[in-house]
Amino acid sequence: MRILVLSFYYPPDLGAGAPRTAGLVDALRQRMPSGSAIDVITTRPNRYASFVTEAASYEEQPGISIRRIPLGSHKSGMIDQSFAFASFARGANTATATAQYDIVVASSARLMTAVLGAWIARRQKAKLYLDIRDIFVDTIQDVIGGAKSRPIKLFSEVLERFAVRQAAKVNLVSPGFLEYFVERYPHQRFSCFTNGVDDEFLDAGPRAPRPLPRHAGNGTLTVLYAGNIGEGQGLHQILPRLAKQLDGQVRFQVVGDGGRRGELESALRAAGSTNVAVFPPVPREQLVARYRAADVLFLHLNDYPAFEKVLPSKLFEYAAMGKPVLAGVGGFAADFVRSEIPNAGVFRPCDVGGAVEAFRTLKLEEAPREAFVTKYGRAAICRQMAGDVLSVMAHNP
Repeated sequence: MRILVLSFYYPPDLGAGAPRTAGLVDALRQRMPSGSAIDVITTRPNRYASFVTEAASYEEQPGISIRRIPLGSHKSGMIDQSFAFASFARGANTATATAQYDIVVASSARLMTAVLGAWIARRQKAKLYLDIRDIFVDTIQDVIGGAKSRPIKLFSEVLERFAVRQAAKVNLVSPGFLEYFVERYPHQRFSCFTNGVDDEFLDAGPRAPRPLPRHAGNGTLTVLYAGNIGEGQGLHQILPRLAKQLDGQVRFQVVGDGGRRGELESALRAAGSTNVAVFPPVPREQLVARYRAADVLFLHLNDYPAFEKVLPSKLFEYAAMGKPVLAGVGGFAADFVRSEIPNAGVFRPCDVGGAVEAFRTLKLEEAPREAFVTKYGRAAICRQMAGDVLSVMAHNP
């Protein structure tokens, strides 16, 4: 058996798709018959222009080959991303031109990797398994908005139909996506394997409850946000005002990069927020140290209807660290946090008053969340997902 795995991000790159895909590849390798092979086609690390790390263009591991396609320098804008994906698509098509696969697995947050997977699978008459990590049609309508989003939305709907209908099975990273997809594709088969907790975060979590130490010698708490700084996160809409409200009590740290970093920094200056420090992205091993040093872990999504369906991957890392969690999310994510993560305060996105109130409810201690990490360990989820991928060979639509 030979499987092709397509993912725009793969370790050592950053982003939720990288460890997820790597975990699935490892689980597939363990479950596939003897003599099988997995070809991973991804990109050279490119998540952020400010985070540069080296990775071989081609490497081999037992049963696995990894080909990384160079994209050149690009930023987070839509035009830059379009050119970057075009390079990825050309490279993937060239690399697969003479190969023959039984299954094509495409992990896709921005739709086009799913379309690329559907194109290659159709050309090769292979089974297609899609791992959908976002609803691009919804997101593009909310983020761009207005009349100019309509032609992009209509074209995206055509591409989405092509990809989903080509698939033998579709996994949805958030159960909140189910209603959208089942309504549009009632004859498709769906599963819901979420993101999970990686071993480095499992190992770093506390073993017993303990009070949080006060930092900076003046009783202030360190509240950390780590991740993308884009329109989807909306930090520029919440953090300047929230920081002013909690000045003298909290020092915020933001670790990451993205298309709205400049806007966030401008908004912080305009608001006179002096208790926020913004740092560039760091490798995952350094990120664990940042989590350990923080008192509270902060998450925020912008106030768009599309984001009421998502389940942010960052929640899994935060929960495993045992720290109090302050989450500005709505819809499915809000329900998930309330039901699955003890000692978490939830508030409506962009609601400063609600954020302050939720912050006051947090218990200032760190404690293991044993039930959560048992349920959502990445390795166990990927083992189940690998079985789901391999099951498509027995399905004859």
